[in-house]
Amino acid sequence: MDLPAMINQMKNHPDFSKAGMVLYHNGVVRESSRDGRAVSGLVVTVDQEKLDRIIDQTRAMPGIVDVLVHINSDTPLMVGDDVMFLAVAGDIREHVIDALTQALNRIKTEATAKTQVFV
Repeated sequence: MDLPAMINQMKNHPDFSKAGMVLYHNGVVRESSRDGRAVSGLVVTVDQEKLDRIIDQTRAMPGIVDVLVHINSDTPLMVGDDVMFLAVAGDIREHVIDALTQALNRIKTEATAKTQVFV
């Protein structure tokens, strides 16, 4: 899945007319780790059960219409490659921003693990 496909899928949701905002996150592989070491790529693994639970809990938040997630997992990714797309649609800005922030943080800490490849 790519971002245009995710946008189309979100707009085709039966309750999309209730959405006043859709917020999209596109995580990409950057050339350095948080501690400054050069990175040539990474591999992400996903615990699908935990990811599904996070998505369901985010969809249940106030004002949220839908949540879509696509993670390029279990494949070598290079600098600049897309790692994750996350889309959250909801009624008002405050609900959508809060839901996306919480979902993103939980996905990164609870449902995924990454192995960086250092130069």
